[in-house]
Amino acid sequence: MMNPDKNFWKGLSRPVMSLAPMEDVTDTAFRELVMRISNSEHLDVLFTEFTSTDGLCHEVGRENVIKRFRISDSERHWLDKTNTKIVAQIWGTDPEKFYRSAKYITEEMDFDGIDINMGCPVKKIVKNGGCSALINTPELAKELVLATMEGTDLPVTVKTRTGIKKHHTETWISDLLETKPAAITLHGRTQKDMSEAPADWAEVGKAAVIRKEKNPETLIFGNGDILSIAQANEKVQQYNIDGVMIGRGVFHNPWVFNPGYEPSLSERLDTLILHTRLFDDYWQDQRNFAVLRRFYKIYVQGFSGASKLRAALMQTQNSEEVKEVIEEFRKEYFKESNITLF
Repeated sequence: MMNPDKNFWKGLSRPVMSLAPMEDVTDTAFRELVMRISNSEHLDVLFTEFTSTDGLCHEVGRENVIKRFRISDSERHWLDKTNTKIVAQIWGTDPEKFYRSAKYITEEMDFDGIDINMGCPVKKIVKNGGCSALINTPELAKELVLATMEGTDLPVTVKTRTGIKKHHTETWISDLLETKPAAITLHGRTQKDMSEAPADWAEVGKAAVIRKEKNPETLIFGNGDILSIAQANEKVQQYNIDGVMIGRGVFHNPWVFNPGYEPSLSERLDTLILHTRLFDDYWQDQRNFAVLRRFYKIYVQGFSGASKLRAALMQTQNSEEVKEVIEEFRKEYFKESNITLF
């Protein structure tokens, strides 16, 4: 069961700001990059990509999924330097495997907490009863939380949605609060909404009211459509919650946790190269380099020649090719050839 001394959530200043767990996004390279370019006063917690408890409990499968939990030495340096906390996120449907996974994470790895994904809306996962499908099976969902708590002394949290086809915030959050998790992050959309409909923050506000009645010790965080720290702070005040988790907002602005900062074009290109180098150095042939291409448009936009540069970057296969493309662009754009690359 949780050791109160390890519940870091209680010691964080309010409001708490975190980077949301995102598939093929929040790996060790991207998390480190975000820490490097953020103001540590505005970034408190990072999460891993969501990781299958079935895989973690399978002797052969573990090797395939454990990479989602990897923390590079360089990232660990930045975690320690900025005092940013990192949480392992897991998903599945079998309480016994949640217990075993929690025990493994606690004994064999170095995380500050464990989060349970009860919000992913992907249909193939929902069809098998995992993630947001658990909203329809609250008794199983509670079993999973309690089994995780039994397997660890780290704080256990839950990230979820408001319902399946329509909002069931009051009953669903009430069910979860019975297990007394350290925190609940509520994405203001249903499973059916996916990421299309606007997030309904009034539902997040309902969760905060229910928390006050059912279990005041559990923190409530909101998630959905947040593009800035200023906007996050407004939601905290408006809905009386403890903090905000930012996901897609980082694609609009990677510097979202450094409010007010406006990077130059040169710095954007340097950051793109740094991100590529971190990914290439760490993963090498273990992950498809093409995963990086989704990030390039967040650095390369809003200036003359951006579309042409993006097109060229989409053809690259490694960090050296990326640097060559950027160097050629800089020579043409800045009309000089002696700019030092990162």
